[in-house]
This record gives sequence, structure tokens and C-alpha cells, in this order.
Amino acid sequence: MASLPVSVLLAAGAVVLSVPLLGWALLARPDADALQARDNLVRGIEPIGPGPAASGRARPDLLARLARGLTPRGTVDRLDRLAGAAGRPAAWPVPKLVAAKLVLAFLGGSMGLLLLSGGASPLTVIVALVATVVAYFVPELLLYSRGIERKEAITLELPDTLDQMTIAVEAGLGFESAMARAGANGKGPLAEELVRTLQDIAVGQPRRDAYLALADRAGVQDLRRFIRAVVQADQYGVSIADVLRTQAQEMRLKRRQRAEEKAMQIPVKVIFPLILFILPTLFIVLLGPAVMDMIEAFSG
Repeated sequence: MASLPVSVLLAAGAVVLSVPLLGWALLARPDADALQARDNLVRGIEPIGPGPAASGRARPDLLARLARGLTPRGTVDRLDRLAGAAGRPAAWPVPKLVAAKLVLAFLGGSMGLLLLSGGASPLTVIVALVATVVAYFVPELLLYSRGIERKEAITLELPDTLDQMTIAVEAGLGFESAMARAGANGKGPLAEELVRTLQDIAVGQPRRDAYLALADRAGVQDLRRFIRAVVQADQYGVSIADVLRTQAQEMRLKRRQRAEEKAMQIPVKVIFPLILFILPTLFIVLLGPAVMDMIEAFSG
């Protein structure tokens, strides 16, 4: 019986090693302490002191520590920043993302070795390397895409949220009360960020720091400009109602300008499919019979 090639054995070994990490990345639940802290902040429950519930803390997972140890510190920090921009999805904690990167790299590398076992050529080597690299960066690409979608959602929700806060402040509510009402009535990422900012203030963080942290977490230029105006109004004693009214008008104007800009880009974007797909088909339908008649005439 002929022995298997070394590349096949290495690929099989990579797959076997990646199975435990894959199972942990897909099936492991979030840490119990993190879930309890999140529930306490959302529901307003007092933290549980030392006792039977606190003694049942889950120990750090060996696979999580192994995955973090095999990943450079800079990559972990980059994943943490991308997760923050994406709103830190509960199903995508940073340890799972680190493990998923290693699992996908193992799988991509093993598939590349299996491809190379059939015969190595420059093209297959390039395909194997590209597949491994792309598989390794898939979690970061997903986080980046989700972060972009979240920023766009915040940008779209900001004018309406400022209108709600302006109406609430002019009706007699304070700025934080108006923020709480807008966060309670909203359902998107901006409402979640407003609620988190109020929670930060409730646990003792200074208002200015909480507002600036909101702007940093969201990463939206319009929201950062609004927070800067609010901080300056609080510092110099300017009426917050006037600031809200001015910012709401400006945000509505910018939203209308962005819509007009996208509408003006439509003709340019339509040119490429028109040239590549529609016009050739139209030419074939219109000129095809004439060309066939000309060929028959000259051939006869």
C-alpha cells in the first residue's frame, strides 16, 4: 500500500487541530460574568455580591487562551476596535473572533495543501496562498462591513432623533431626560448608544467624558460635531434648546444633500451596465438580421 503524501498528512492534521477551535467558536456561550453585567445595566439590577452565584464563575477557557496566545497583540487590538465600531455583537465576542481567524486559516491552508498535492504549479500556489490569507481576514471583513452599516444607520437616524430631543427640551424636559426618551422610543444603534451613555453617567462617569465616549464609539462625523456643540454649550452656558434646534436643522439639510448627491450619481452608475450589457444586446437584435442578409448576398 502506497504511503500518503506529506502534504495530505499535514492537511489532515490541520483539519483535526482546527475542529476543537471551530466547535468552541461556534458553540461556546458568552462569559457568565459578562452576561450578568449586561443584564444588570439593562434592567437596573444591583450587582450580586460574593456568594453561591459568584462562586460559580466560569474559568478562562483553555482554547480561548490558546487562540489569543497564537494571535499577535496588534491583531487582537484591531479586532477589538472593529468590534467596538460594529456595536460589539453579543454573538461575536473578541475571543471567538480570534479563534475563528485561526480556524479559517487552518482550513484554508489545509485546502491549499490538498490542492497542491495534485500537482504544484505557480497558479495553484498563488490560489492556495490567496485563499489562506482571505480566510484569515474574513472575520475582520465581516466586522468592518457591519461597522459601516451601523455608521450609516446612525447617520440616518440622527436627524429624527435630534428632532425628538428638540421637541422634548422645548416641552420642558432636561437634556438627559430628552436623551432618555429618545433612547427609549428608538430601536436602532443610535438609541442603544444613547442608553449606554446615560448608563455611563448613572454609574459616575462625568457628563463630558460620557458624551465624548459616545462620539468615539459611534465614529460618525455628524454625531461627533453634535456632541462637540453640546459640550461647548454646557461649558459656556448656551441654551441647549437653541443648540438642538440648530443642529437638527443642519442634520436634516445634510441628509437631504446626501440624498440629492446619491440621486445625481445614478446616471453615472447606469452607464457601465448600459454599455456592457444593454447596448450589445440591442445592437445584436437590430443589426443581426441586416448582417446575416449581407453575408448571404455576398456569399451568393
